[in-house]
Amino acid sequence: MSTFSVVGTPIGNLEDITLRALKTLAAADLILCEDTRTTKRLLDRHGIKTKTLSYHAHSDLSRRTEIINLLKEGKNLALVTDAGTPGISDPGSELVATVRTQMADEIKSGLLKMEAIPGPSALTAALSVAGAPVSEFVFLGFLPHKKGRETIFNEIAGHERTYLFYESTHRIMKTLDSLVEHCPTDKKVTVCRELTKIFEEVVSASPEEVRDHFKNNPEKVKGEFVVIVSDFRAGVSE
Repeated sequence: MSTFSVVGTPIGNLEDITLRALKTLAAADLILCEDTRTTKRLLDRHGIKTKTLSYHAHSDLSRRTEIINLLKEGKNLALVTDAGTPGISDPGSELVATVRTQMADEIKSGLLKMEAIPGPSALTAALSVAGAPVSEFVFLGFLPHKKGRETIFNEIAGHERTYLFYESTHRIMKTLDSLVEHCPTDKKVTVCRELTKIFEEVVSASPEEVRDHFKNNPEKVKGEFVVIVSDFRAGVSE
C-alpha cells in the first residue's frame, strides 16, 4: 500500500507545524513541493532529510505522470505548499484531483491511502483575529487582475456575507482604493499583514481609514496580505 499525504505547513513562523506533520514528512519517500528551496528551509529547521521533488503551477503533464507512477510503485508521497495548506489557492488541488481520478481503483481497493494532515492556513488564521462574523463567508482566493474585478467589488459591497481574499504587495493599494470606491460606510475592512511573522499587523476600520493607514505608512505596504470585508454591526451583541 502507498500513501499520499496532503500536509499543512507554516505560513511564516517555522514553529507552526504539527507533530503529525513532522512525522509524516520524515517518513515519506519523497516530498512534493512548490519550491524545493523554500521547503528545504523548513526541513532543515526540523532535521528532516527526506528528498524533495518540485511540483508547481508550471509543472507539465509528465510530472503528474511521474507522481502517479511513484504511487503505483508503492512509494509514500507527501504534498506541501510553500506556505499553508495545499490546494488553497495553489496547484495542489489539481494534483489531488488527478490522483483521485487516475487511481480510483487503487483507492477503492485500499492499495492507495489519501490522507489530510491538517495545519496552518492564512485564511483561517486571518478570520480568527479579524472579529468578523464567520458563520457564513465567501473566500475568493486571489482576485483577477483585470477581467471581473469590477463585478467582484460590486458583489462584496452589496452583500451582508463576510468576504475574504488574498492580495499581493504590488496590488494592495489599488485594491484598497477600489474598496473605498465601492463599499458603503457600514462596511468594515480588515487587513492582516505578514501573519505569524515578526512584523504581523492587523488593521481593522472603515475602508477609507484602512486605505489611509497604508497610504500614510508606505513602509508597511510589504509582505503578504489577507483582506476581509464584513458588516460593522453583524454578529455584535448589544
